[in-house]
Amino acid sequence: MSAEQLEFIKLLITEITMMLPVIVAIFLIIQGIKCLLRSEMLRTYYHNKDKEEIRQYELENFIALYKAYKALKGNSFIDKIHKEVMSWEVIT
Repeated sequence: MSAEQLEFIKLLITEITMMLPVIVAIFLIIQGIKCLLRSEMLRTYYHNKDKEEIRQYELENFIALYKAYKALKGNSFIDKIHKEVMSWEVIT
């Protein structure tokens, strides 16, 4: 390897090292957002599960939350909840 290549590698390592805290922060923010999305979906679920019915606006919100959760690679735990909610009677 030439001296120029070694210098480039050192520079690249320095840049990556400087970006690491930002990458970690972004990861933690995504994890927090997924937690909030999941929490809100579960709140809606437990609020309505006994009657197995859901208001139209709650369902629309639930679907939007679910799509965002899945886009952030949320785990499959919520899929069962989503399937159940989608089977409920919708109240307008």
